[in-house]
Amino acid sequence: MTISRRKLIEPQITPFYHVINRCVRRAYLCGDDPHNGKNYQHRRGWIVNKIKQLAAVFCIDVCAYAVMSNHYHLVLKIDIEQQKKLTPEAVISRWLQLFSGHPIAVYFLKEGQIAADKQQALSTLVAEWQQRLGSISWFMRCLNEEIARKSNKEDQCKGAFWEGRFKSQALLDEQALLSCMMYVDLNPIRAGVTPSLEQSDFTSIQQRIREYQQVKTSSKQSSSSNSYFQLLPFVGAEHQAKKAGINFAFADYLELIDWTGRCIRNDKKGFIAPNQPKILQKMGITPDAWLEHSEQFMEHYANVSGRWSRMCAFKQHIGGHWCKGKSASHQLHPN
Repeated sequence: MTISRRKLIEPQITPFYHVINRCVRRAYLCGDDPHNGKNYQHRRGWIVNKIKQLAAVFCIDVCAYAVMSNHYHLVLKIDIEQQKKLTPEAVISRWLQLFSGHPIAVYFLKEGQIAADKQQALSTLVAEWQQRLGSISWFMRCLNEEIARKSNKEDQCKGAFWEGRFKSQALLDEQALLSCMMYVDLNPIRAGVTPSLEQSDFTSIQQRIREYQQVKTSSKQSSSSNSYFQLLPFVGAEHQAKKAGINFAFADYLELIDWTGRCIRNDKKGFIAPNQPKILQKMGITPDAWLEHSEQFMEHYANVSGRWSRMCAFKQHIGGHWCKGKSASHQLHPN
């Protein structure tokens, strides 16, 4: 039985989620369509640009993304603290960047005050919009609706552009987050559409690598970085109590994803390096278990990923009766 989106996304349990959406009939509506000879590559840029706009408006951070020819992946983090701290003015200002807004809210933002008899209506609007600014469902709605409208207008047609509602996976711990990000970042490599991480267009790993190289070579960012948006940073485990971010060093993540990518590429004979990357040593994960997990993340898990005990607790919380898992994943996520 289908579980409602409201139950699948529980920010109080975990703020991290993997979301996926596919084009209708899985057609090449965002890439090079071999059937009609048309190229829709520019639509992938539309999606990245819209994600950039929404990340600046919503209280939702982007950890990873990959926009493919007929689907896209996002790893998102709901910033509950930022959402709670928004003032009424900030809520209205953010919401008006996406929608026309209510006349009462527009007046309040302009004048800084509102008549007493309209205060209750304003408070109701602000509370509703503040809740939506931390909602992945509203984030995805704003993303998908605009891309569908622009694509249908370009094609001079009507109808669905996306396959139903988006699919989401709750990521319950750091291992689940890391393996999911790796799965997303390696999507073009695994699909055989690019030979290297640096050439993986419309992905977060390409963006992170370019930004990392810029920081190493110059204190000033080049103009090419203007098209990028702020991804949730890697802060390193030693800074996790002081700064919000991903609790690993980016250099260690880059080492792990490079090692993983070389092992799973179809055009090279796979091998296990004698020294496993630092992150695997830290988490106590064997190389064999990691490689299997990296290649088959979507097959191992359905709506939730993490240690088996946490997956069962999450399913029990939302009313589910079973967890999708695989015995090999227990080696990666021990109880």
